[in-house]
Amino acid sequence: MVSRYYLGLPFYRIEGYQAMQGVPVADATQWEQIEGVARCGYGVFGYLETLAAQGELIHQDDTRVRLLTLMKENEQRRARAAAQGLSRATERTGMFTTALGVRVGEQLIALSYSGRSHAGENLAALLDKREAAQEPPLVMSDALSHHDVEAGLVVRCHCLAHGRRQFSDLEEMFPTACRVVIETLQAVFDHDEVAREQAMSPAARLAYHQAYSKPLMDNLKGWLDQQIDDRLVEPNSALGKAITYMRNYWATLTRFLHIEKAPLDNSLVERALKRFIRQRKNSLFYTSEHSAHIASVLTSLILTCLYAGVNALDYFVALQEHRAEVFAAPEAWLPWTYQASLALKVSPSTPP
Repeated sequence: MVSRYYLGLPFYRIEGYQAMQGVPVADATQWEQIEGVARCGYGVFGYLETLAAQGELIHQDDTRVRLLTLMKENEQRRARAAAQGLSRATERTGMFTTALGVRVGEQLIALSYSGRSHAGENLAALLDKREAAQEPPLVMSDALSHHDVEAGLVVRCHCLAHGRRQFSDLEEMFPTACRVVIETLQAVFDHDEVAREQAMSPAARLAYHQAYSKPLMDNLKGWLDQQIDDRLVEPNSALGKAITYMRNYWATLTRFLHIEKAPLDNSLVERALKRFIRQRKNSLFYTSEHSAHIASVLTSLILTCLYAGVNALDYFVALQEHRAEVFAAPEAWLPWTYQASLALKVSPSTPP
């Protein structure tokens, strides 16, 4: 399971490695074993969803995925559209893997979903489990419309690194103008690194950014406005579009100057998505929505273990060895609580 969903190795490659070691394990047998591990993790995954729904900060992003059953559906939809004289199918044909990184207190929870739903729909489904008394959470993402949810459900933050990347991609063509933006944002990111290294409280971090980053960002905003207002840059050029992006999303790009705990970038969940991209590159596809769901559950638990500094192998062994207790009280078998539950089960008379 760890080889498949952490290392991203396809079943046939694991089968070949096992045969090389003299302990052959057929791909069908691997799948049966993985389903057994997933059955032990369903309850924990469901509890993590409920817990994450109450989170104060959510990072959100998605990437492409291939599911053979849905790809077959797409072929059937295109055939129906052609029979009706339509140029394209009217139903959605896209397939997505969404990754959500949620901070709840001192813990980070990773959740993932694969299927027809995009990131905004998966986030909305999670927020349906949020207690009514809770304030809207901070949600960090890029500015794609796929990430949007109903107005008022979240406080939207947009990734400042995405804004900077648009200028770094153009630096060779517009070196002077792009350096103005890149150097300013680099100083702001350096300030955030100082706050992290000094373990500042959220209030102290906000005050630090307001004292040192806000003057830089105010000057940058004035410079961006001047480029367009004084017609120093063609609005429809690549540079003009990068400037327009920054101006259009300025309020959401600068939440960190006004709200405690607001992040600057979406790197947390982008790193998590690399696990799924690695699986896609190595294994190409999932056979069905069921196999994709199992991959989502197990990869979510693995990533949550990594965030908690927990050995994922030891954790999954514990879930299987104490399956009945996990089903009865999943909250006691989270990556950051399971070791205490194990300790309670050790008799005082048991030698170390």
